[in-house]
Amino acid sequence: MEIERKYLITRLPEGATDHPYHLIEQGYLSTEPVVRVRREDDNYYLTYKSKGLLEREEYNLPLTMDSYDHLIKKADGHILTKKRYLIPVENSDSLTIELDIFEGRFKGLMLAEVEFETREDAEAFTAPDWFGEDVTFTGEYQNSRLSRLP
Repeated sequence: MEIERKYLITRLPEGATDHPYHLIEQGYLSTEPVVRVRREDDNYYLTYKSKGLLEREEYNLPLTMDSYDHLIKKADGHILTKKRYLIPVENSDSLTIELDIFEGRFKGLMLAEVEFETREDAEAFTAPDWFGEDVTFTGEYQNSRLSRLP
């Protein structure tokens, strides 16, 4: 089960891009249900996600580079590329901000996600002051939806 909140970011705090990051490329074979292929650095995955906004089922299966290369060519819509910075949440031992800075077609878009163990933890979360609008419940910034924009 994936439980996460998502925020639109309009300004970065000092040092945000000094943190470790992953280079991500992903495409969608289906958006209902969500079936995605992703390259994260030198790792490759096929992911299934159920419907949902705050909570949804997610399953990741490893792929070989050859399988990924074959499947990404079958993706519908836009291929998304981004740098994902991993920023520890202040005063938390377990929470990490995944700051996505998009490149390519969506250059300039910045989103932050925080994953939680429980729905209660997600609902009690107080976002840092540099987070913008909470877009968790709109679905507007789900990557699968971005991939289908004209």
